[in-house]
Amino acid sequence: MDWYSIVKFLHVVSAVLWVGGGFVLFLLGVLAERAGNIEDKLQAMRASGQLGGKFFAPMSMLTLVFGLIMCGFWVGFAELWIVIGLVGYATTFSIGMLIFKPTGERMGAMVAEQGVTPAVLAIGQRMMSWARLDYAVMLVIIADMVLKPTVHDIGILAGMAMVVALGAALAFGGSRQMVPSAA
Repeated sequence: MDWYSIVKFLHVVSAVLWVGGGFVLFLLGVLAERAGNIEDKLQAMRASGQLGGKFFAPMSMLTLVFGLIMCGFWVGFAELWIVIGLVGYATTFSIGMLIFKPTGERMGAMVAEQGVTPAVLAIGQRMMSWARLDYAVMLVIIADMVLKPTVHDIGILAGMAMVVALGAALAFGGSRQMVPSAA
């Protein structure tokens, strides 16, 4: 076995833990949302918040570091699929740091101060919307890493663009409020 294989293995394992773990929590939130189960949805959001900085951020950083090591020593940075992967990573990292982290912290403070309110649920819904876009981007990153498209792979590139567009449409195309009505 060579060093490239070891680093690639570590890159894939950290990516699976990061993306797979987050996807399970996202799926739990979606299932709770569809069932109208506010408590289960809040539990999924709490778990996401608790694991965000302690698990998902480190796994995402390890994925990046191992990928950069592979590029630096063996692959290079000139290939289109590398650029797409890095842009995708920057996008999902930015969503995590600029949307999920501060919004999760704000939600936690609001719940501690006021309990579960319609405002908290509305904020949670916005986070779920961003998560839809985030996972569309992650799906494109995974496809990119496996398929390694070049500028000549128009169909693959168009499909990737469509996945991101669909993710954005699902995220922001309509309001799916799970806020209880005032009784």
